[in-house]
Amino acid sequence: MSPLIAIILSAGQGKRMKSALPKVLHRLGGRTLLEFVIDAATKINAEKIHVVYGHDGERVLAAFPHPPFDVNWVYQSSQLGTGHAVKQVLPYVPGEALVLILYGDVPLVKIETLAEIISKAGKQTIGLVTARLSDPTGYGRIMRDAYGRVTGIIEEKDADSNERNITEINTGIMAVPANRLRDWVGSLTLSNAQGEFYLTDIIELAVQEGISVETVTPTLAEEVLGVNDRVQLAHLERHYQQEQAHLLMESGVTLRDPARLDIRGDVVVGQDVTIDVNVVLEGKVVIGDGVNIGPNTCIRDTEIGEGTHIQANCVLEDAIIGRDCRIGPFSRLRPDTRLAEQVHIGNFVEIKKSNVKERSKINHLTYIGDAQIGSDVNVGAGTITCNYDGMQKYHTEVQDNVFIGSGTMLVAPVTLGIGSTIGAGSTITKNAPPYRLSVERSRQIAMKGWKKRLVR
Repeated sequence: MSPLIAIILSAGQGKRMKSALPKVLHRLGGRTLLEFVIDAATKINAEKIHVVYGHDGERVLAAFPHPPFDVNWVYQSSQLGTGHAVKQVLPYVPGEALVLILYGDVPLVKIETLAEIISKAGKQTIGLVTARLSDPTGYGRIMRDAYGRVTGIIEEKDADSNERNITEINTGIMAVPANRLRDWVGSLTLSNAQGEFYLTDIIELAVQEGISVETVTPTLAEEVLGVNDRVQLAHLERHYQQEQAHLLMESGVTLRDPARLDIRGDVVVGQDVTIDVNVVLEGKVVIGDGVNIGPNTCIRDTEIGEGTHIQANCVLEDAIIGRDCRIGPFSRLRPDTRLAEQVHIGNFVEIKKSNVKERSKINHLTYIGDAQIGSDVNVGAGTITCNYDGMQKYHTEVQDNVFIGSGTMLVAPVTLGIGSTIGAGSTITKNAPPYRLSVERSRQIAMKGWKKRLVR
């Protein structure tokens, strides 16, 4: 069997994006367009992946400093067309290989489609992906003879009025035998409206040599559409989100409105999960069985244990939440927050870089930072860990079964011993002994005969 080599063309400037960012680095579903395509080449088991880059190439390379795949980056100094781009890679491609041509701005192509054109391609056959569009403006058209056989591809700028009425378009995705590809690319010329080396011209050359062209046409055109402007990017984004929502519902997830969920990363969701409207899931998110997520919530790089209820308007980032917890509404969990089972985090509570153990409650208007909170702790409303002196962060330890009264300031570094109680309104600067009441506040004074001075 011939080795499979993938070539991803990503050197275009993308002028219609009207952006300083290279087109292939724009994001869809939280990932760059190019990342989608490299991932597809990896999953189809390409032995080698070559990415042709050009415009603002340093930024493209910088976006993949440690790729989880073996990529050979090939620089195209002058953007002289797709045929010229492929030519830059051919010195690295063995003659017996099968070459899969992909595009860095066509992100949603499915593995099944690629597998099908690869299976059709061979020494005497090219596999080509086409699509049918009601409005094919901007795309090259597929030319067929009276028997339906592919005879060539005509780019729109070179097409006459009859050819422009053809609705079957070329996606550019193809599987071609390497030894033939090398010959055909060497025969390309600049004799066309754009003055470029068209890779599409190899189809006509192949037909002239008796090579057959077998096509695959996906049911949904969005799978093989490219991104040339932000309107097209938004269209594919919405299509991608609809697909992700459909997959979740098929797996046993209830979505209150599938059109108002955004998935921007790798998400694993258990059964009997309910997700309300305007929820954003970013990065690596794991949601256990029976979780309920309220509306207007953003969850990023977080693991949520089964049975937990996330109420409305919460922001969770880089946190691990145990089972049967209650979070929100209006809670914020910042990076390195770890909650054990049955923890309650209430409204307007912010937690950062802290561990909270089983059954503890932090229900109102509280900041917990750089702290260790034991089990069965009650943190009263308005409690603050004063963890920063302007230069350094300090640690607060609250041991098991501590009760903290409302309006308490815990000036770190400080430890509240097991079973201790902190009186409301205290400013604690020293360790609180176990099983004792600690109170630190000014004595209340009522001044007899005092009158408010009037200022005129």
